[in-house]
Amino acid sequence: MRAGFPDFRLGTVLATSFTATLTERCGDPVERIPVPRRLVDWLAVNGLGVDSCTAAQLDLAWELRESIHLAATAAATQDALPAPAVQVINDRSVEGRAAAILTPEGARRWRLGPASRVEDALSVIAADAVSILAGERDGKLALCASPTCRAAFFDTSQSRTRRWCEMNTCGNRQKKARFNARQREHSRSAE
Repeated sequence: MRAGFPDFRLGTVLATSFTATLTERCGDPVERIPVPRRLVDWLAVNGLGVDSCTAAQLDLAWELRESIHLAATAAATQDALPAPAVQVINDRSVEGRAAAILTPEGARRWRLGPASRVEDALSVIAADAVSILAGERDGKLALCASPTCRAAFFDTSQSRTRRWCEMNTCGNRQKKARFNARQREHSRSAE
């Protein structure tokens, strides 16, 4: 990744990985795609390579990201999906030109054309969000238990009881905080 920018959080679900380009939403937010070139980088890492991105296209991406986050949060808490967020997701979904292809391993992948634009890549992300929000995939939307994160993630664990968006970040941070609190309590008890 480019120096000076925080690393991307990459997951297996495109739409929720995209929402993870803004982390620590309830604490000190960390923007992982602050400039157009960084969006180009994120799209490339996720198999949706485009040549360039304008500031206006970055604004479209941020709007889509926040709309997916709002809708996923509502779905995870079993609230009604916010109509403005649904509208943005639907609008981005129909704007692009991408094709679903079948890999030799039998997996579906998206292919953008040689002259693809950011809007084409955003349509793939929006289509992925539609699939998740519509309940077409095996799993459930959940919110990270970290009080500073609260990221929406797609839980595909067998029990569907996963608590953290990422165990390596939020989960470990919370486990370390609990351990340190127990150590402090133990030290006070010993005095």
